Amino acid sequence: MIHYQAERISADEYIDFLRRTDLGSQYPKERFCERIKKLVQNASISITARNEEDLLVGVLFGITDFAYWLFITDLGVDRQYTGQGIGKRLMQTAHEAAGGEKDIILYTCANENAVGFYEKFGMHTADDVMVKNLVEWTSFTVE
Repeated sequence: MIHYQAERISADEYIDFLRRTDLGSQYPKERFCERIKKLVQNASISITARNEEDLLVGVLFGITDFAYWLFITDLGVDRQYTGQGIGKRLMQTAHEAAGGEKDIILYTCANENAVGFYEKFGMHTADDVMVKNLVEWTSFTVE
């Protein structure tokens, strides 16, 4: 039984969760802990999935205006829990929390390994997104 809810989690709990997912590879090494702390404190949408033992097994963070759009910044599922519909349920819960599919457009930057998941959810590649990226970025694995 998985329980879904809107909740803030600590940076330490999120970092522990990242060790059990493939999501951690999306972050640069530079000021990692400091930036994760900002992320968990400031995401306008924070949805979690927990098992019966209260272990964090899924997370979705997003930013939204609650009127037109929701940008999914983070979506991850514990490797031991993939393929159980947790990611889909997190997406549905976040979409509804932001205002629902009749009002809210979903956006995300998808890792190449996650494109299939988002396509199954009904998303497609867009041509109308622009990026400015001057961020120093050293790849690493959260351990």
